[in-house]
Amino acid sequence: MSYDWMAGLAFFVTLTATTAVGRFIAFRSPALREMRERNFAADAPKRERKSYREAVRLNNKAGGIQALAFYALVLPFFVSFDTMPVWRYVVDIVAILAIYDLTYYVTHRFLFHGKPLRKIHALHHQARTPTYIDSLYVHPLETVIGQGLFQLSIPLVALATGGPLNVFAVVVATQIFIQAGTLNHVWVDLPRFPFRWLQFLTTGHAAHHVDMNQGNYCQVTLLFDWLFGTYEKPVVRSEP
Repeated sequence: MSYDWMAGLAFFVTLTATTAVGRFIAFRSPALREMRERNFAADAPKRERKSYREAVRLNNKAGGIQALAFYALVLPFFVSFDTMPVWRYVVDIVAILAIYDLTYYVTHRFLFHGKPLRKIHALHHQARTPTYIDSLYVHPLETVIGQGLFQLSIPLVALATGGPLNVFAVVVATQIFIQAGTLNHVWVDLPRFPFRWLQFLTTGHAAHHVDMNQGNYCQVTLLFDWLFGTYEKPVVRSEP
């Protein structure tokens, strides 16, 4: 596989554009706007703490440097503009996310909640009732590991399929990864339709934050928790 800088640049531009457009469209919904404001209100006291702001800043810096390095130096070897059948886009997206979720499940369960990295992960678990900003209140090492697992899943799928992946399929997989990591920490109280999936995602992860002895270790879905017997019933909170 060769270095395709144009495909790499297209990935970065498309990811940035879809993030902005998606945010604009999502918050045309009054229910989502209210959700955002209530999360921001709950976040405000946390942001006032210097130690909290510093932890978020260091985490963002570490994650940003790692992401930019990957996008510039590694990703262009594994993406291209080659068109593929629709089924192949779906398979590649699902494969990337499944590999990531499985490796993250194992890492989260046995490293972050096991002895090796439990103390590091305890920083994030100070949030017993997480809201939006708590998705960023993470030790930089944990972010580097978690983000690295997702990044590794892209070349693994490309190597397994024998060629680079379509850049736009990788954008979709990356957006799902990013949004899942954020949304599973927000507090929500939304109408059942059409937001049932979001309610399930956030309440499932809320159960994980009750203490450090809970299950629900996956990030994108709870499939592997269900398969391996660590699924915990969702926790619905009335207030953020």
